[in-house]
Amino acid sequence: MKPHLLRTALRPSRGFTIIELLVVMAVLGVLAAAVMPLGETLVTAQKERDLKAALREIRDAIDDYKRAADRGAVAGAAAGNGYPASLQALVEGTPDTRPQGKGQMQYFLRQIPRDPFADARLPAEQTWSLRSYASPPSKPSPGADVYDVHSISPATGLDGSPYASW
Repeated sequence: MKPHLLRTALRPSRGFTIIELLVVMAVLGVLAAAVMPLGETLVTAQKERDLKAALREIRDAIDDYKRAADRGAVAGAAAGNGYPASLQALVEGTPDTRPQGKGQMQYFLRQIPRDPFADARLPAEQTWSLRSYASPPSKPSPGADVYDVHSISPATGLDGSPYASW
């Protein structure tokens, strides 16, 4: 055999065989299938954190409005019980009725946060279920004022509790 043919025959081939490529693709497919549920859980967990933060922000604003009404700093609180007539009232503000605050507005929210589990096409105010002061806790319903808010989502959280009960 000629020396240059011997060198070519002993040289390893370059690249991958089709079998090696199929094995790598199968392993990547299995890994991707295993990671997808984890990714979905992480997205849901982030939405749950956003929901808790939005509920806290709205409820704090409602409580601040009520405290201001109890101090006499809010004119015409809904139904005379000191709660705002709507979520929008927390954003639009109300005139300060105290002598030292005459002519100034009081704002309780910069904007209404969205329920992250609600339909994205809905305005932020419509993504919440409202409970009035007159409605019982066992059957929350809207009324003349806003005493509390809940998610309108029928889904259940990662902890097993419905978002509507948060």
